[in-house]
Amino acid sequence: MAPLVFVHGIRLSGAAWTEQLERANSPATAVDLPGHGARRGERFTLAGAVDAVIEAIDEPALVVGHSLGGYVAIAAAARHPDRVAGLLVAGSTCVPGRTLETPFRLAHRLLMRLPDRGERFSRWQFESVLPPRLAQAVLDGGIATEVIPDVAKAFADFDVLAQLAAYPGPTWIVNGSRDHFRRHERRFLDVCADGRLITVPKAGHYLPMVRGQEFSRLVLDAARSLSISTVSSERSESCSGPSEAVAQFPTG
Repeated sequence: MAPLVFVHGIRLSGAAWTEQLERANSPATAVDLPGHGARRGERFTLAGAVDAVIEAIDEPALVVGHSLGGYVAIAAAARHPDRVAGLLVAGSTCVPGRTLETPFRLAHRLLMRLPDRGERFSRWQFESVLPPRLAQAVLDGGIATEVIPDVAKAFADFDVLAQLAAYPGPTWIVNGSRDHFRRHERRFLDVCADGRLITVPKAGHYLPMVRGQEFSRLVLDAARSLSISTVSSERSESCSGPSEAVAQFPTG
């Protein structure tokens, strides 16, 4: 089975993937992006974020990204396709632009005006949404609200569709049916060389953390399929065209 590399969302850290690391049955690691987690205080840049992902890969891996991590994973796959055996992105199918940037900048401005820079609000936010043990792990990893302007700047001119189109490997697009970041999912699917769109009913933006068991099944299925594809390609030199699969993930 292909090794797994997990890439977290904005303000969070590799601790967001605690449950996924526990459920993995192949080598797995979760990175801290610049400005987050153990690297809090560093300036976030897209180049630095891509480097963090690639440095975590010992052999071609399934790179799994959520939210900000999904965009970083796409950039890493486009720039280093030989290191990315497959790409799975969740909550990362809204084309960056002012409609995406403005709410983040507004949230940053409001949170940074609070005496504790939004720490109490962030604690309430994650404790109310996530399972208790995971919420504590996320909070222990630190909430880097201060990184938002650097992230917004880094993605101001990021052509995510062109980057995704440049990646020749298999891509899984996973979205909760209630995720506001699924707005352009069909456009993302259309540019994939080999894409699949999976929708998880009644799930929101924090699908990988709130519905950890279901998300883990999707990740491990993707990792297993990469191993099967590798064996098949070694047995045959025939080449198939781009494929598309749209699925509803069962709730039972």
